Amino acid sequence: MTQRYLILEDGSAYAGKAFGSLATTTGELVANSTMNGYQEIISNQIYHNQIIVFTQTSIGNTGLAQNAYESVLPTAKGVIVREYENLATDHFKRISLDRYLKRHKIPGIYDVDTRQIRRHLQQKGNMKASIVDVADEHAFDQLHATVLTNQQVAQVATPKPYPNPDEGANVIVVDFGLKSGILRELSKRDCNITVVPWNSTSETILDLDPDGVVLSTGPGAPGNLPESVLQMIREVQTQVPLFGIGLGHELFAMANGAKISQLRVEHHGSNHPIREIITNEIFFSGQEQGYAVDSKSIDHAKLFVTHIDLVNGTVQGLRHRDYPAFSVQFSPDGAPGPKDSVGLFDDFTEFMARRRDNNGDEY
Repeated sequence: MTQRYLILEDGSAYAGKAFGSLATTTGELVANSTMNGYQEIISNQIYHNQIIVFTQTSIGNTGLAQNAYESVLPTAKGVIVREYENLATDHFKRISLDRYLKRHKIPGIYDVDTRQIRRHLQQKGNMKASIVDVADEHAFDQLHATVLTNQQVAQVATPKPYPNPDEGANVIVVDFGLKSGILRELSKRDCNITVVPWNSTSETILDLDPDGVVLSTGPGAPGNLPESVLQMIREVQTQVPLFGIGLGHELFAMANGAKISQLRVEHHGSNHPIREIITNEIFFSGQEQGYAVDSKSIDHAKLFVTHIDLVNGTVQGLRHRDYPAFSVQFSPDGAPGPKDSVGLFDDFTEFMARRRDNNGDEY
């Protein structure tokens, strides 16, 4: 097999064997400790422009399923694994991870000590990396010279509205890098969904006569999005129930006066312990987190904290004091990961039902 290298901007290099595409790429390096669901992870737009290091020992051993993609066109920059199995899910052998990565021009490296890489990131913090053919001085120069885009949302979100029709509540999903798990959970509740671009105005959204609005997950730093997005959230939250997830949670917090800080080391994995404050219940969630709400910056006249991360104490959930608007940092849809918090979608639909029952006048 072809030998390739993962090189890091601090000068580290890891040799391995190639699978997937043989492209040379550069991205932000993140480690994911999820034990299953590699298909959902690779196709999640949260990993746009990132190289994913899987700490799970064997990847590719369950094949790919047509109903488990989180986006149609994955935009991760690379996949690093310890052991690689080239299996497909059905007897026709239609698709394997190797073929999938080649189709989408995503390079992979296996036979690498991925847990050692994760420990390195925990010690050194977030950094850029490249997948290259030769780990020479020129490759490191190219890595250091590469500037990663800060326009991730614009690159992955839909440019035009599209429907996901049903007969229930009329839900508008604002796409910041939407994962399909959110649509699946809303569809299970018979929601009539319209997905709109990330830069839609409040007027455009409210003209669609929504019963509720979801702010989706997405890649990148919330501070890279314009003030107009925050203004949209401020106006929409006063009119209809609103539910923010991931990046949507961070934007909801910013729209209501809170500040966001970047984590020194990103958190990616499942079975992450979260405490719901009002019930003191502890449950487990999936995490794809690079930023967190600064708890000291929260205006408690507007927001109160609903969920806390038991690993690092970061804010994981918020709710508005005056409006039926709330948000969570973690992934309540799972895909992959625990389904412990999927009931948050029921809370959202209950808000919408209460509004309809009162003709939009009360919550």
